[in-house]
Amino acid sequence: MTPERPDPVVPTATYRLQLQPEFPFAAAAAAVPYLASLGVSHLHLSPVLEAVPGSLHGYDVVDHARVRAELGGEEGLRALAHTARGHGLGLVLDIVPNHMAMVPRHNRALWEVLREGPKSPYARWFDIDWEAQGGQVLLPVLGRPLGTELEHLKADGDVLRYHDHAFPLREGTERLPLPQLLDAQWYRPVWWRLARTELNYRRFFSISELIGVRVEDPEVFEATHAKILQLLHDGVADGLRVDHPDGLADPGAYLRRLHEATGGRWTVVEKILSDGERLPASWPVAGTTGYDALRHVDGVFTDPAGAGELLGQYRRFAAPQTDRGGHWEATARRAAYRVLEHELAAEMDRLTRSASRLCAASPDPALRDRAPWALHTALRELLVRLEVYRPYSAADAAAVVTEEAAAEARAAFAVPEEAGAVDVVRGLVLGRYGDAPGHRRFRARFAQTASALRAKSVEDTAFYRYVPLLSATEVGGNPGVPALAPEEFHAYCARVQRDWPLTGTVVSTHDTKRSADVRAALTVLTECPRRWADVLTEVTRTGEGVPDAQLAWAAWQTVFGLGPADADRVRQALLKHVREAGLYTSWTEQEPPYEEAVTAFVDAGPCGPPGEPVAALRAALEPHVRANVLGTALVHLTMPGVPDLYQGTEGEYRALVDPDNRRPVGFPPSEDPGVKGAVTAAAVRLRARRPEVFGEAATYAPLTAEGPAAAHCLAYARSGEVVAAVTRLSLRLAEAGGWQDTVLPLPPGRWADVMAPAREFTGHARVGELLEPLPVVLLERVG
Repeated sequence: MTPERPDPVVPTATYRLQLQPEFPFAAAAAAVPYLASLGVSHLHLSPVLEAVPGSLHGYDVVDHARVRAELGGEEGLRALAHTARGHGLGLVLDIVPNHMAMVPRHNRALWEVLREGPKSPYARWFDIDWEAQGGQVLLPVLGRPLGTELEHLKADGDVLRYHDHAFPLREGTERLPLPQLLDAQWYRPVWWRLARTELNYRRFFSISELIGVRVEDPEVFEATHAKILQLLHDGVADGLRVDHPDGLADPGAYLRRLHEATGGRWTVVEKILSDGERLPASWPVAGTTGYDALRHVDGVFTDPAGAGELLGQYRRFAAPQTDRGGHWEATARRAAYRVLEHELAAEMDRLTRSASRLCAASPDPALRDRAPWALHTALRELLVRLEVYRPYSAADAAAVVTEEAAAEARAAFAVPEEAGAVDVVRGLVLGRYGDAPGHRRFRARFAQTASALRAKSVEDTAFYRYVPLLSATEVGGNPGVPALAPEEFHAYCARVQRDWPLTGTVVSTHDTKRSADVRAALTVLTECPRRWADVLTEVTRTGEGVPDAQLAWAAWQTVFGLGPADADRVRQALLKHVREAGLYTSWTEQEPPYEEAVTAFVDAGPCGPPGEPVAALRAALEPHVRANVLGTALVHLTMPGVPDLYQGTEGEYRALVDPDNRRPVGFPPSEDPGVKGAVTAAAVRLRARRPEVFGEAATYAPLTAEGPAAAHCLAYARSGEVVAAVTRLSLRLAEAGGWQDTVLPLPPGRWADVMAPAREFTGHARVGELLEPLPVVLLERVG
């Protein structure tokens, strides 16, 4: 029996655990005493429902009604909850409403759809266009064209087998000759390359192995959420993290239904906010998972002048031509065009068919006589100009699909009369031609395609092409403007405390391309761009074995940020880098000679003897790396919102892109937590001890230092009871002569250092004393 807890429960700090067969519920339970001692209030679990066997992440759900057996099943989850409750901890669950795994032999609902077709009671679950492909679901599973793979397709009773794939046979077709048997099914196995252009089901981005789920249907919502809701209502879990709501047809409606069903439990959404974008106020959630916080934290530790100089050095070294990533906006736009015409070609075709049908059936003459190619062009030109992930309603679409964007889109047409297709498409998106079901479906499809485009073209392509500063190419980031002034950071924090005080905040996650500690090291390069360029000139003087200069720049930054590491980790990360960039090789069009050159370069260069000067520079800059690491940690843990600590990041944690950042960590860690561990524990325990200082009714007040080095001190007070102060741009500070006579006016009262209570301060404290021996300080009012 799970102990009762008051409801609803709002976390003070969460700790993310990546569950997998090697780290099941029992292992998480064994870590509970240590995690409770750290001071967090909740364990934040990766998806717990039944997933594809062996999955290392759990986002490939196959059964919403069962807790994953490989992790210990529902009994194991309830036992974990019981252990956690016994130590004062709750659970937050990560849920996946947008998609399921496209693996029929494990996904019973999908199996029934493939067997019975659109009349199956499960057909409403999946976002399938039955009007395309002759009413058959296209399954891109064959290694080669069908004619060369027929010998590997075999009917076995009522099952069709292809290597390790299994598909149900439509009743009464079992004895047909193979070609006729295939034609008689509700699905069609095809060469995997056809997925790019022919697919007729919605995917997660461009991942054909994940099929979109229609949770906008009330029955589908109930069926796919019953187990999660039971776990909430039984007290097993207290809150939810909602994965990728932007993939849904109507995120707002879904979140309202979820809020009602959960009774208002604390819920955050994995929503990526672009610069200047705000979370829809109508969403009944606590806020986002925190990538907007990550962008602001990283930005305030980045030197704006140095970032500009680093970009200049990058252009000279690696990107003299604009088509190789010399300008962020152009890089992102080119990536968007490529993704729409390649990875999302099938989605574009479906959207074009939808627009064409609406035009052909419309009684409004303005929509008639629009060629599919013109509608396709108009859709493409509007989509690539979106500066956010998607619109959420016809009402707010005007602010997203702007007239300025439409004017630019019209210029793409050689014949001015054809450019009217842009106005037609924009009118459909804005809801100007009616609100019939077909129009609503088109608007939802446009928004879903926009979301997939933004994620795939920016996060998964442009971020790997534009690499002057790798720390800026992070989820939610803006590499074109990597640095933020303290005033911008303070304004953001004040807005969060006012509007979304219980939102999530993160600096490292299972999806970040580099952990916070790696990014913290890289931002130091904006304080010494010439030193960095000089070192790169030294280590690449011969130029031998360098596949391309852009990759070399990224590789050297990778090893600088990571520090000493196993060469295999670097190789794997850089191979993913070049495949995502898609300039010389890709996931679907791999170029072995180029990839072999990348591997050889990593071994002989960054991870070989030539890497010693970079390692020496890293060692020389270590005090400044440390200042950024500790500053990032303390700011994250004391700024407005609910901080989420990713597993292992309470101490030093250097990781690259997944799967490197999903490696299991040991619990408990070594007895010596290090300075970062001490800072983390002090801040998290203070949050647990003084929740009112950081919670919904708390306040946030910037504190402004005075004196010659004032710009290097970032400080603020929380509810008049706690002060956090950190050093920013410490290398520039040292070069300018240190703190000198800089002071920080503290709020009235006596203030003690939380980590060293004997140290007390009042009035105008000298910053040189505050920020010694550590470059950060956490103060609590004691009188």
